Amino acid sequence: MQLLIYLIMYPFLWIISILPYRIFYLFSDFVCFLTYNIIGYRKKVVRNNIKLALPHLSDKERLVIEKKFYIHLCDMFLEMIKTISISQKEIEKRFTFSNMELYYELEKKNKSIALMCAHYASYEWVVSMNYYINFKGYGIYKKLANPYFDKLVKNIRSKFKAELITTKETIPTIKENYKKNVISLYGFASDQSPRLNSEHHSASFMGHIVPVHTGAEMLAKRFDMNVIFLRVKKIKRGYYEASFEVLSDDVQSVPNYEITDKFLKLVEEQIYEAPEYYFWTHKRWKHIKEKAQ
Repeated sequence: MQLLIYLIMYPFLWIISILPYRIFYLFSDFVCFLTYNIIGYRKKVVRNNIKLALPHLSDKERLVIEKKFYIHLCDMFLEMIKTISISQKEIEKRFTFSNMELYYELEKKNKSIALMCAHYASYEWVVSMNYYINFKGYGIYKKLANPYFDKLVKNIRSKFKAELITTKETIPTIKENYKKNVISLYGFASDQSPRLNSEHHSASFMGHIVPVHTGAEMLAKRFDMNVIFLRVKKIKRGYYEASFEVLSDDVQSVPNYEITDKFLKLVEEQIYEAPEYYFWTHKRWKHIKEKAQ
């Protein structure tokens, strides 16, 4: 059955991926109309999240953000499909990096790098960074239930010289590379809610004390990696600009959880600047402990 679903869906995905951009984004508008107005996909979750995170805004202001978010959500989903056929030249034009020199300075230190980013703007096209770096790049992802679509995602990412590893493969891969002195870049999207049984730290995020992922920081300390933050801005429809900020180039000297807390503050800055580009469909605040002071 999973193979049948894949065989039925793939031709449609391919056709979507080769659409001219003008038609591509008109199609995205149509998908958005269905998703928001007809299906109402996770509308209650989105509305509640925005209210929790941005209580200082009026209902009208939050509704504007909500509608803009769904437009962006559909754009991002279809842009992920677009990567099936997108060329290197095209993605280099549409996803740019403003300060690669800062990243290259870290490479010169001959240590692996943990890159921390949020589910914000276009986190799917971040893999194009592998065109520019000298280290081997790994993207950490949650394995898809359908093995055929999972393989498709991996094949797409391999176009960008990126290797995907599942969350379960992350520690063994880093450990093996460390033993063999394979200096690498590991990408962590660390802003979502962790399982409670894996909680090690709670922190303030958008005005609430919540459990947070600490894996990137803890692995960086365990394997002596430098840590960098990737900030992504949506310039206009289909165009993004990323920039780097060093979180630590001496992780052993930083108190536990300080890097994670700093990361969350930077994510907050992004959200306050343009909240419509955050991934509001996840139940990020489902385990609120208390309101932050």
